[in-house]
Amino acid sequence: MLTDIATVLAGLVAVGIILIGVRFLLQPVASAEGFGVPVPMNAYLTVKGVRDITAGLVLLPALVTGDRHMLGWLILASVSAPLGDMAVVLRNGGPRAVALGVHGLTAAVMAAAAAVLILT
Repeated sequence: MLTDIATVLAGLVAVGIILIGVRFLLQPVASAEGFGVPVPMNAYLTVKGVRDITAGLVLLPALVTGDRHMLGWLILASVSAPLGDMAVVLRNGGPRAVALGVHGLTAAVMAAAAAVLILT
């Protein structure tokens, strides 16, 4: 049951980050503000969108094949992205609530899901 919950969380992370990436492509400035660091550089924001879409797509093969152990390792490796995002927001004077509540919480949920998938 716990592995099923972790697998669903992994799927939600994959789809969620793909949707965030699409939003960065379609609405770069608004997305940057939601990220926690307003940046009026559309080229950079487009790159971020592509990065997020790719991060979500990387998880899909393990989800589709049902390889939960590999899915756990992929998620664990991906935890560096929201942790890095959190550090960027904090370093640049962005809102602590966004840094911790969005990026930090995402990293924590991902790490918990990864641990369940790897250890079961």
